[in-house]
Amino acid sequence: MDSNDPKNSEWVRFYKSFQYAWNGIVSTFKSERNFQMHVAISIIMFITGMVLRFSIIEWMIVLFLIGGMLALELINTAIEHVVDMITSEKHPLAKAAKDAAAGAVLVYAILSFIIGIILITNHLFAS
Repeated sequence: MDSNDPKNSEWVRFYKSFQYAWNGIVSTFKSERNFQMHVAISIIMFITGMVLRFSIIEWMIVLFLIGGMLALELINTAIEHVVDMITSEKHPLAKAAKDAAAGAVLVYAILSFIIGIILITNHLFAS
């Protein structure tokens, strides 16, 4: 294919977009302790689901919770980096932006935890 072919260029950009996304995930995993913790908890929940033989619906719920949690952590990290890039000074709006992003992660983490406990206890104490 010709390198000047617009279709080739579109595919190259499409492929690179996945590379950039993967680089963001890897970079966040390497640098953010909370992201590492969420990945570890996700692995534990995955193993738990296998042992307890979650149903298809339960797996769908777990996968949405894990995906949402990791996505929110990535967004939170991006917001923190942008705020840090814009200002190195302490500013009330910078703090508010970081706190709100962290708060969104906390809300989703609490929700995920509660749903996880419900799924697990339902299997452990089912009659």
